[in-house]
Amino acid sequence: MLKARISLLNRVLARSYATAASPHALVFLEHHQGDLESASLSALTAASQLGGQVTGLVVGSPEEVPSVVEKAKRLNGLTTLLHCASPQYSTLLPETVSPLLEKLLSQNSPFTHVVSAHSSSAKSILPRVAAKLDVPAVSDITSLEHDAASGSTTFTRPIYAGNAISTVRASASIPIKFFTVRSTAFAAAGAGDATESEVKALDSVEVSDPPTEHLSTSLTKSDRPDLGVASRVVSGGRALKNAETFQSTLYPLADVLGAAVGASRAAVDAGYADNSLQVGQTGKVHLAGMKDSKLIVAVNKDPDAPIFQVADVGLVADLFEVVPEMVEKLKQ
Repeated sequence: MLKARISLLNRVLARSYATAASPHALVFLEHHQGDLESASLSALTAASQLGGQVTGLVVGSPEEVPSVVEKAKRLNGLTTLLHCASPQYSTLLPETVSPLLEKLLSQNSPFTHVVSAHSSSAKSILPRVAAKLDVPAVSDITSLEHDAASGSTTFTRPIYAGNAISTVRASASIPIKFFTVRSTAFAAAGAGDATESEVKALDSVEVSDPPTEHLSTSLTKSDRPDLGVASRVVSGGRALKNAETFQSTLYPLADVLGAAVGASRAAVDAGYADNSLQVGQTGKVHLAGMKDSKLIVAVNKDPDAPIFQVADVGLVADLFEVVPEMVEKLKQ
């Protein structure tokens, strides 16, 4: 009897160690108009750092999914690609997508981690599924480290508007670890010469009479990089006086630098810029994560301005004189 119990314990420990030593991540790959979102490619890079298998998941309408799958199946770091197409997935409502993920993760799931970009859709979907499975979720991570021996994964994430870094450890006792990724903290995965991953189709989980419906999507069109994933950002605040001055001063500089445009909360509240351009606390994360930027250039007339405490290059001058001069020199 004792030998039988020892043998059973050894088998349980062996299975636990195998799972701990072999992470298998599921990456939720978002797309728009047939193109993969850059932020999801950063999430794929983060998933690859776990050191195990990586499976991608593409969900969408029957019209979009085939072209997305063709692009996704050659991504570096991806071993398997799952896809599911249905008219109900034309817009990713949490109420319709969550049942699919819950089913995928509940039936003898091989997945140890579920990963996505820290996007609006994913922030609505992943925590909902995690709650259904009674496991926690870690949001907006900037680094990760997986311990194969213990099966735990350690994450770092900014808190208090980026003024402190929290270290969070998800232990091996958590069967599936959910986390979202700050896209600017990880390079986007590329296609390169990667071998095509194995592609598998999934049956949709139809939701009859969902409690919400998608009415419309309003997008701000711009030829500039998306603020959430841009490598360069030109940002201004209340000192720009009004919307016309904001645009005439910052937009030419952003265009010549190939940069995205950002605005402080004060500038957005004053109507200088659209809400989609807001950076900092309660907005996009660039200002909160500015201390980690490779190069910060600040212009302010006040030599004691707080921005100079974090800037690599500080210029005490009138921005209305300096910025046009910078634009002209950069054009040359």
